[in-house]
Amino acid sequence: MAAAGAQPRHGRLSSHFQTPDYSMDAQRLDVWLDIACLFRTRSEAQKACKGGKVEVNGQSAKPHREVRVGDEIVLSRPLGRQQTVVLRGFAERHVPKAEARELFEDRTPPPTAEEVEMRRLTRLARAFVRTPVSTPDKRQRREIRRMKERS
Repeated sequence: MAAAGAQPRHGRLSSHFQTPDYSMDAQRLDVWLDIACLFRTRSEAQKACKGGKVEVNGQSAKPHREVRVGDEIVLSRPLGRQQTVVLRGFAERHVPKAEARELFEDRTPPPTAEEVEMRRLTRLARAFVRTPVSTPDKRQRREIRRMKERS
């Protein structure tokens, strides 16, 4: 039996293991980016942090960095765009997108007319880009082999 006041053991964890105390004055950057709906998943947020696409208060940030209310976060987005947000609050769990938008203040300047036109042209050009031809699958390889044997 466990001594009075001792932490219960869960699964194969050692007796000295304790879950981290996440007080709501700080939270992991990757978790906050996911909860605030700035990335689709936590793993996407981690990849962005590891790839140098996220800065906190002007410094490149790792996924485990703790962020606090008032921190300025700059996210590098596709096509050279940058999104600037100021952290306003935390949530323990995922919340609806409308509530998630209350967790930060978006200070990204609105796009210029040139940027809007460039995005429109890029979107139109994507329709004409051919996808690369992939390697043949099993059925296609068999057909190729049969054609080669006939000739």
